[in-house]
Amino acid sequence: MCFTPHTDEDRRLMLERIGVRTVDELFAGIPKDIRLKRRLELPAPVSELEVLAELGQLAEANQDLICFAGCGAYDHFIPAVVDAIISRSEFYTAYTPYQAEVSQGTLQSIYEFQSLICRLFDMEVANASMYDCASALAEATHMARDITHRSRVLLSGGVNPRYVQVVQTYAQGLSIPVETVALVNDSSDLASLEKSLSSDVAAVIVQHPNFLGSLEPTVEIGRLAHAAGALLVVAVDPISLGILPAPGTYDADIVVAEGQSLGIPLSFGGPYLGLMATRRRYVRTMPGRLVARTTDLDGNIGYVLALQTREQHIRRERATSNICTNQALCALAASVYLSWMGPDGLREVATQCHAKSSYLASAIAKIPGFTLWNRNPYFKEFVVRTPVPARAIIAEGMKHGLLCGVDLGCFRREWESLLLVAVTEKRTRTELDAYARFLKQEFGSR
Repeated sequence: MCFTPHTDEDRRLMLERIGVRTVDELFAGIPKDIRLKRRLELPAPVSELEVLAELGQLAEANQDLICFAGCGAYDHFIPAVVDAIISRSEFYTAYTPYQAEVSQGTLQSIYEFQSLICRLFDMEVANASMYDCASALAEATHMARDITHRSRVLLSGGVNPRYVQVVQTYAQGLSIPVETVALVNDSSDLASLEKSLSSDVAAVIVQHPNFLGSLEPTVEIGRLAHAAGALLVVAVDPISLGILPAPGTYDADIVVAEGQSLGIPLSFGGPYLGLMATRRRYVRTMPGRLVARTTDLDGNIGYVLALQTREQHIRRERATSNICTNQALCALAASVYLSWMGPDGLREVATQCHAKSSYLASAIAKIPGFTLWNRNPYFKEFVVRTPVPARAIIAEGMKHGLLCGVDLGCFRREWESLLLVAVTEKRTRTELDAYARFLKQEFGSR
């Protein structure tokens, strides 16, 4: 089967319309020394049956591990209704439906997504949407600078280091100084924060629960930030809001989150979903786009793209961001998940995550050589100090069918004996006991 259906006559007509005679003339602007002068080294064509057989062999090489790894991506249960709805042909498309010509159905689904995020965060306006939490946090940094007309940003040392890298990459291009607020034990140091605050600080950014799983003193952080005229930007775990107060209750100004936990599979790192919400007074500085509900002249309800502040739509000097996705299918998955679970279901998931992680942490802390590193209350994730480098435990665990966690030595050399363990509602009592038994048998006597 030919996947390049253009005939010689098709190519001749296209070149003629462009105004060149040959393909070489078309590519004349590309330096000759970097042009590929040979045929692509592709394998010979095979039949569909042969392709399926090869893909099946590759799939069999996958190892099905019991997942205790997190650090921003979590193995939560996905109800069957999520795939059943997002797989409908009217939603399932490779096209990113963000342009003005999208259907009323798609616009309504985005509107419902925004509404659910506002309710979840207890905020007034949500956009649709961002790539992931890291990009949303970077956009929030930019947004805070535009709102306050201040230059510096203070970022808690408890923010996921991968998110920090993205924020710093954005900030470098925008000339925004980003400074880190130190941790005391496993949460932000309030004394250090207060000392760093000044009249040129645009925002204080905190993750809650933080990168180490611990809860942050968000009320006190918000009070200090607002007293200095800075905004409070919070990155949350949306599942945690089943039992933790919503950011709006402690007066957060901008809230972002990773939406992968809401009905989106791990998928080797993406695509994921960035969530962002803010106060109504800041709506015109939000990146991305907003869908609104209105009525036509006959009183019929209609959905419209009400606000798009990228340079494609408004004057470049007034654009807030050039981000151009809305992750519509992922946003729909999150909407279905939240609608299906409801407040009671989300509370049950969060409660199970908390209870099961506490159970496993207690069991591990009783094993000789292992200690629980967190000093503050934690949610779903906790850090264990290990008697051997954490990477050795992870490697051995894979031989026993366990993905034991995340080696924090990947982020800081002095953390090589710290293992970040995540426990979701999917983990059973049998799995938790098996994990603790594995640690005790393999490493407990060292």
